Amino acid sequence: MSSLDHYGLDQHWLTEFENHSRNRILARVVRVDRGEFDAVTDSGIVRCTGSNTCTGDWVTLDENSFRLMAILPRRTAIERASAGSTSEAQVLGANVDTVVVTVASDTALDLGRVERYITLAWGSGGVPVLAITKNDSGSVDEERILAAAPGVTVCSTSAVSTGGIDSLTGHLRGTVALIGPSGSGKSTLGNALLGGSAFATGATRDADGKGRHTTVHRELVPIPASGLVLLDTPGLRSVGIQGSEDAVASAFSDIEELAALCRFGDCAHEHEPGCAVLAAVDEGELTERRLGNYRKLLRENAWATSRHDARARSEKLREYKQISKSLRRKYAADGRGR
Repeated sequence: MSSLDHYGLDQHWLTEFENHSRNRILARVVRVDRGEFDAVTDSGIVRCTGSNTCTGDWVTLDENSFRLMAILPRRTAIERASAGSTSEAQVLGANVDTVVVTVASDTALDLGRVERYITLAWGSGGVPVLAITKNDSGSVDEERILAAAPGVTVCSTSAVSTGGIDSLTGHLRGTVALIGPSGSGKSTLGNALLGGSAFATGATRDADGKGRHTTVHRELVPIPASGLVLLDTPGLRSVGIQGSEDAVASAFSDIEELAALCRFGDCAHEHEPGCAVLAAVDEGELTERRLGNYRKLLRENAWATSRHDARARSEKLREYKQISKSLRRKYAADGRGR
């Protein structure tokens, strides 16, 4: 079995690779630094040059210099909206099949944040799974979590006693990304899945229960015993939602189902008569908090999408101006040569 087999190689990527020249080799990005990255090939891990890759990408390399030649089209990608002024999304991981959202039992439960992470997971194209971690260090209201994550498998785990790890593993497929805030037990859970200590871990601060950023790189590590590939990620301070109304609909499928029963097809669920969503709130079947977060994420997604569209229009206009400028120079030169 080659190194690539341990990192998720399948017929899809072999077929994609067939479209490239013979002096290239197939590889998968396992870690990215500034301007360079580590990639695994059939011969092992090599240091490569090139930019715009992210952990999990399948790429082609020059067989002699290991220079990046092409990034194969991504099947899935975990993307969040940038926190700054740029409209470009930040890719946290590529070609991920399962996205595990970690929620720690020893910290205060923030359902809004859980919903935000679940939305991010649905938007990746992978399958979300929610892992309640540190169940030997505290307690968490699983019923409330289930209500905030309809259609998502929820597993309670302990990396210390390994309780629930086998059950969680049974729900994982392919390349598995661990996402969550600092201190939610991502790296500790990752080590439990690996059966070792590949990822650095650290204790949470007693003062506020927040975790230290023990993971500073996104790194891809194989689990040969289970056939999985694990991607650990640094804790996220912010989780912006970008360009995926379908992801919001999936994360809030209970509200979407209620919306289908509203009297008007364009119901905004604000004050319209015959609104099934508002009726559910009045009857206690849906919380005002969850409806409010649903509205918030839809607005945020629409704003991020409009920023992206505006940037695309600006780039097109700049490209048109450059072409026009080149043509004017060409015509002027042709005129002088007559």
